[in-house]
Amino acid sequence: MRKRPPNARDVALGILLKAGERPRGVEWETERAFARGAGLDGRDRAFIFQLVQGVLRWRAHLDWIIGRQLSFPFHKLDVPILNILRLAVLQMRFLDRVPARAAVNEAVRQAKAFSQPFYAGTVNAVLRHLEASPDRPAFPGRKAKPGAYLATYYAFPPWLVARWLERLGLDAAEALLAALNTLPVLTIRTNRLRTTRAALRARLALEGVQAEPTPFAPEGLHLTGLGRPLQDLPAFREGLFQVQGEAAQVCTGLLEPRPGERILDLCCGLGGKTTQLAELTGDGARIVGLDSNRRKLVTLGENVRRLGIRSIRAAGADIGRNLERLLKGRYDRILLDAPCSAVGTIARHPDAKWSRDEGDVARLAAMQRRLLQAAVPLLRPGGRLLYATCTLLREENENVVADFLRECREVQLLDAKACLPGWGQALVGPEGFLTSWPHLHGMEGFFAALFEKKSHY
Repeated sequence: MRKRPPNARDVALGILLKAGERPRGVEWETERAFARGAGLDGRDRAFIFQLVQGVLRWRAHLDWIIGRQLSFPFHKLDVPILNILRLAVLQMRFLDRVPARAAVNEAVRQAKAFSQPFYAGTVNAVLRHLEASPDRPAFPGRKAKPGAYLATYYAFPPWLVARWLERLGLDAAEALLAALNTLPVLTIRTNRLRTTRAALRARLALEGVQAEPTPFAPEGLHLTGLGRPLQDLPAFREGLFQVQGEAAQVCTGLLEPRPGERILDLCCGLGGKTTQLAELTGDGARIVGLDSNRRKLVTLGENVRRLGIRSIRAAGADIGRNLERLLKGRYDRILLDAPCSAVGTIARHPDAKWSRDEGDVARLAAMQRRLLQAAVPLLRPGGRLLYATCTLLREENENVVADFLRECREVQLLDAKACLPGWGQALVGPEGFLTSWPHLHGMEGFFAALFEKKSHY
């Protein structure tokens, strides 16, 4: 007798329950579920991913709706029932291709399997009422209570909404939140050591993938209609490209690396920017990549070999400690892609909404200042240091730069406009920083500041 394939909605529910209140655990639990999921085809996996990521993306919005339908306090809902309701309301509100009746029936079935008949009845009543009056749940008034409105309707933490409201105003803040809730397209970077963007685009077309040039990054392509795992593409296996967001590609270019230089990437991670530095120098520089995460370094090594790069040497290191003993000599260019709140990448990683709080921002800003200070002794006079984050909070960007310049007289700030061709000028503000805004530039939110070490120090 053939074994029945797993139900996609049940797999999604299992992922959310096992991850619990650890949003960053969702990615790990999804990978485990897919690894165990014999019988899950590509369509099932895409639906599961859509459900799980949708709940993360819209959690506060979903909870607001659920809470308005209950006859008892929201906090008394059992966790399994709450997640069953979240999945069902998500399908009814945001997934047009899912019939409301199917979402309701599946939720009631799940509730019966998890709890007392009372809760199954509650699930049925809540969802039937929502099905009958889909537009009835009223959100806080946009003009009367803008903070509450944005936090609930767009499902963002109130503390984060308050910061962007103060900085941008209601209309621009709302546009930013809407952009951060939009599913991003997959972006890749052409490996210029092996091909050109035009040639890669033609090659991908032969492999059934549509690719459009990115408007800013000169080596980037947006992929649509992929329809299969990226790793299955011959062009990927041959090392013709690397997955990397457009904003990250633009930021790395600011460093203007040259062949023959000694270059240090202090937080290399999976190596997106590290391998880009190698490609920009024609694989002719001497590049060292450091990271404390050994698993990321393994992936970096795999990418380096696939891309055919020889100029990178990676090592595990705690960059918060004295690196002068580990690293011999000084460097011409240093990249510090600093650990940050990552709220500029919420479109791709919605867990970033809920995995950070205000205390984390202050802690991260202090760490960023320490890392900048630690980088200065490693830089030769006249050398350049690029500070980059994927956040859009002043505390981690402009304020960190101001503190660094005040505390370290050895460096001076350079105007990013002087280091970018015409296509990048729109990304640089009057202070000389590069900032990409999702609602303005159609890419992830990034910040970058470029420093030069004074020659007389």
